[in-house]
Amino acid sequence: MDRRRFIKACGLGATALGPGRSGAAAGVGGAGRGEAAVLRRVDEVIAGGPYRDTWESLSRYVAPAWYQDAKFGIFIHWGVYSVPAWYSEWYPREMYRQGTLVWLHHRLHWGPQKKFGYKDFIPLFTAENFDPGAWIELFKSAGARYVVPVAEHHDGFAMYDCGLSEWNAAKMGPRRDVIGELAAAGHEAGLTFGLSSHRAEHWWFFNGGRKFPSDVNDPAYEALYGPAQPEESEPDETFLQDWLARSCELVDRYQPQVFWFDWWIEQPAFEPYRQKFAAYYYNRAAQWGKEVVLNYKNEAFPEGAAVLDLERSGLADIRPLVWQTDTSVSYISWGYISLALDRFKDAGRLIGDLVDIISKNGVLLLNVGPGPDGTIPAPVQDVLREIGRWLTINAEAVYGTRPWKIFGEGPTERQRNARYGLGEILAPAFTARDIRFTAKGDTLYAFVMQWPRDGRVAIAALGRESQLAAGEIAAVRLLGRPEAELSWTRREKALELTLPADKPGEHALVLAITGLT
Repeated sequence: MDRRRFIKACGLGATALGPGRSGAAAGVGGAGRGEAAVLRRVDEVIAGGPYRDTWESLSRYVAPAWYQDAKFGIFIHWGVYSVPAWYSEWYPREMYRQGTLVWLHHRLHWGPQKKFGYKDFIPLFTAENFDPGAWIELFKSAGARYVVPVAEHHDGFAMYDCGLSEWNAAKMGPRRDVIGELAAAGHEAGLTFGLSSHRAEHWWFFNGGRKFPSDVNDPAYEALYGPAQPEESEPDETFLQDWLARSCELVDRYQPQVFWFDWWIEQPAFEPYRQKFAAYYYNRAAQWGKEVVLNYKNEAFPEGAAVLDLERSGLADIRPLVWQTDTSVSYISWGYISLALDRFKDAGRLIGDLVDIISKNGVLLLNVGPGPDGTIPAPVQDVLREIGRWLTINAEAVYGTRPWKIFGEGPTERQRNARYGLGEILAPAFTARDIRFTAKGDTLYAFVMQWPRDGRVAIAALGRESQLAAGEIAAVRLLGRPEAELSWTRREKALELTLPADKPGEHALVLAITGLT
């Protein structure tokens, strides 16, 4: 399904196509006719919708049930930064920071930054093997229920048919509307579609290039490299209006049901623009008849006005409001880097993280980084399919569930960790003594995080003396082995079970328990 057919199928009017090339602003150099039209529409929609651009009004937002039911989504960091395939998706920033390893690497492999700048990677970003349908099919096989590609990263290169900048994938590099094609493929396959914007950080992302001779200082490329101002400086009104217009253009063009922002929108100067965006997004969703999720980090939004997202991290206990962890299959990078340099998590580790997160009322957004030709690395595909096989067996304990009275028990803790993955690297693995719970209807699901060597399980929270589980257990099932006769006894201190010799899988096992209240 092409982009226009997708728009028609979603019931969007012609205005959803945006201002078009003729009204495009040249960049962050002042509001062009296209930007001004978007901003006028923002005010009109807010004035006529149920949400106003105030925290009091936005606090009426309620996260949708579909999102709490979904539990698992796929994040995609793909862009021009995949071409150098070195360091991470922050290569474009580091290549302009004098004296860094990336700066030196770039000069050795590509030449001085004045002669070969980040812009010169764009023609090499060919995406010749990009197959959105195959990507979506892979994500479905992994058990994901929603997908969130990066629409624009800090580098300022839009991965969609942007009406406010010529620097986009529809007009350069792949010459394809990547976001539009993924939206159409996701819609056709039944995956909920979202997207992310990291545009806010573009204010300072290329500022290293101001300090030595580089193409960042060439006015011809200002619309790509942006303001390139000091990180401690406050973004001006021109930049903030551009940020709002681009964000709202994405809403109108693709009707995302998840809109994810990175951390820098928490700067005080963004506050009225954050409020305007949220009101516009929620009001547009009401017009579409869709329920949407707006993700934020740290304290960019008041509690409950949007959905909290934690980067490469988790929580120590159940959070009453639904929340999300975003992390990557890679320990090192979000974007593609050479496989000789990268290191990937195994499926068992990621399944353990997923279970821990959902037991605490969270959802997991797991990132992949395709190569510049559009190929998702084979080790990543293998991990996703292995997660999918586990979810096929244990689906009833994951999708549509809610936290139980406690998240679990056992020696291994997960808490908010340091950014950039250090906490993930140092986090201990779950053991056979670690139990996590979810619930649905009259069934309690107990996840035993590793298969015990002796085949025995003891769950203290379900002992007769426990204040958490009144009533009598009617039945205990092992998911994936419905024919297995489980031997179990409910003693004073714990529910004790002996597992069959035949494992249903290699990762966390799930016991479905009925009869308790």
